[in-house]
Amino acid sequence: MEVSPIDSRVEIGHVHLKVADIERALDFYCRVLGFELQQRMGDSAAFVSAGGYHHHLGFNTWQSKGGSPPPPGHTGLFHVAIRYPDRRSLADALRRLVAAGVPLDGASDHGVSEALYLRDPDGNGVELYRDRPVEDWPRPADDGGVAMYSIPLDLQSLLAEAE
Repeated sequence: MEVSPIDSRVEIGHVHLKVADIERALDFYCRVLGFELQQRMGDSAAFVSAGGYHHHLGFNTWQSKGGSPPPPGHTGLFHVAIRYPDRRSLADALRRLVAAGVPLDGASDHGVSEALYLRDPDGNGVELYRDRPVEDWPRPADDGGVAMYSIPLDLQSLLAEAE
């Protein structure tokens, strides 16, 4: 069976997460990360974005109010990845996390990107990252593909960009 790729303009428009508490989710995503509230539906749903878009992230308690995160070893969302436009804005995200006392699960340089990994208050995995320019991506000599890797990210160097 021959498979053709989808239109290259297709994007992920938004992610909608089940949360236990709308206030707690908004505190984290708005106060800590800096997203802006676009709409709220009482204590059952809320929608946030960057730059005035209708919503990049949606949160609801329709099936999860007061619930607990799924246990390890079960299927579900691994993480939602939030792409920052440049290194300085990613550094600002790290500064915000440090100021709020939010612990990181990890921080990696992947050659094509730099990424911070953490958990939101509901235990959802969150990746905050920035892509390097395409011309700076590591490439194997043989086929012109991408040669991603994973090494520790220098957090002090990144944090210095926020100053």
